[in-house]
Amino acid sequence: MPHPRRPAPDRPAAAPQAPDGARLPLLSDCGSCFGLCCVALPFARSADFALDKEAGRPCPNLGADFRCGIHRDLRQRGFSGCTVFECFGAGQKVSQVTFGGTDWRSAPETAGPMFEAFGVMRQLHELLWYLTEAVALPAARPVRGELRAALAATERLTLGSAAELAALDVPAHRATVNALLLRVSELVRAKVPGRKKERRGADLMGARLKGADLRGANLRGACLIAADLRGADLRSADLIGADLRDADLRGADLTGAVFLTQAQVNAARGDAATRVPEGLRRPAHW
Repeated sequence: MPHPRRPAPDRPAAAPQAPDGARLPLLSDCGSCFGLCCVALPFARSADFALDKEAGRPCPNLGADFRCGIHRDLRQRGFSGCTVFECFGAGQKVSQVTFGGTDWRSAPETAGPMFEAFGVMRQLHELLWYLTEAVALPAARPVRGELRAALAATERLTLGSAAELAALDVPAHRATVNALLLRVSELVRAKVPGRKKERRGADLMGARLKGADLRGANLRGACLIAADLRGADLRSADLIGADLRDADLRGADLTGAVFLTQAQVNAARGDAATRVPEGLRRPAHW
């Protein structure tokens, strides 16, 4: 499982909200999945994973019931990478919708197509996460019609067969959606007064940004691995694709940060004083 970096109506609305604000269909539900992330994806022995595993080979910790045998002790057993992974609900979508509840163990011939479909579905569900968020943003009103159309189109793609998913030109679709999301980002950040920092794709690994004013900053794709962001103001910042592994977010304010995902939050370090956007869960290890 690398670090990182349901049938729907014709015009889907924002995803249903859980009591804590989480977007339910776009967060992983391991109980409805056939352990796809534990099989389909590779990982290498490192600080995040205690062993090497090839793509398509089940993790030795995966049980016959498709549950992780060491789930409660993943960090202590050297599998912290597993605790930060998020499939955006792609696992249960492929397991229960694309393959109709037929698992790869009882039907081995489905394994290859299922694992390939999972990789595509995860990307589509990640786009659904961003589009669902964008539709609900007040600043996105000028492009809301385009966002709804892109959301509906992406939903339709997720309902394709395994063969259709395999044939999908995902990079082309991502590029189209990303151009629209960039417009949303500009609209959101334009509401922030003053000059905003442009750090798109910047190498900020280990950067000392304690208490930094990054409100409305463009941090798209920035490398913030192990950056010191204690007490930083990241309100309304664009964090799409930013690498926050081991970034110190203790006391930081990410209220209103756009396109931040659960996986990014899980990969960072925070505390009770860290303010996260509505719809994201505070990781148990913080």
